[in-house]
Amino acid sequence: MPAISDALIDEGAHSVDVTDAQAGTQQETPIFGEPGEENDAVFGLNRVVALFSSERDARAGFENAARATGFSCLPEMRIAEVQEQDWVRHTQSQFDPIQISDRLWIVPSWHVAPDPAAINVVLDPGLAFGTGSHPTTRLCLAWLEGHSLAGQSVIDYGCGSGILAIAAAKLGAGPVTGIDIDEQAVQSSRYNAQRNNVSAEFYDAGSSLPEPADIVIANILANPLKVLAPLLAELTRSHGSLVLSGILAPQAIEVSDVYQHWFDMQAPAEQDGWVRLSGVRKA
Repeated sequence: MPAISDALIDEGAHSVDVTDAQAGTQQETPIFGEPGEENDAVFGLNRVVALFSSERDARAGFENAARATGFSCLPEMRIAEVQEQDWVRHTQSQFDPIQISDRLWIVPSWHVAPDPAAINVVLDPGLAFGTGSHPTTRLCLAWLEGHSLAGQSVIDYGCGSGILAIAAAKLGAGPVTGIDIDEQAVQSSRYNAQRNNVSAEFYDAGSSLPEPADIVIANILANPLKVLAPLLAELTRSHGSLVLSGILAPQAIEVSDVYQHWFDMQAPAEQDGWVRLSGVRKA
């Protein structure tokens, strides 16, 4: 469907979204793509949504894009006006405080903490991944909250927003280091750490590597995790802990097998089809 998206953009659309029109039914087509993995799957039936300004003729734009991409007949379409509103407030209304455990919460800055006595990580949705809403992030946060981190050094590889590193620091870990390949993520993490008043270092993955840590946590995706296995093993001290997520349940055995060369892998934890793996570095 890239062709219809490109054609709609050429017709003046500000944005285009293509989704499975059969989502939520037995005919839904799950498609998961990762770096280094070819995937030619397509939805059986597509729903295309494009946003045009009021000055443009949306219907004509759709018709022209359909013809340009070879549709033999025009698809069914519906035009609706999007009312002007306070988009900042609308976006904020979609994010509520998230309870990870009895003592750990993720709280957007525009909310009052439900439990002021708890450990509250103040974090707003932004350009970097990690708000606490995704199962992989919650699985990692639950692991951190369930272990004694006092005096434990932590490396968060692929830190995104810095949420895991910040939570680790608030739970007593130190020193804490976050690493990411995206400079925007590094900057976001530094900003979030500052507003949470925690001590943590964040830098680009191209910089020199830190000393091995007691705990290494990486919430990325299965294929990058397999490629990074030797590096993450190098960053984990002997008898240290490794925590991995961003792994779909069917991928868990394959990823675990890769890491068994360096780690004694433990039973996986699963939430909503996503898996967290953990292990202890062999001597």
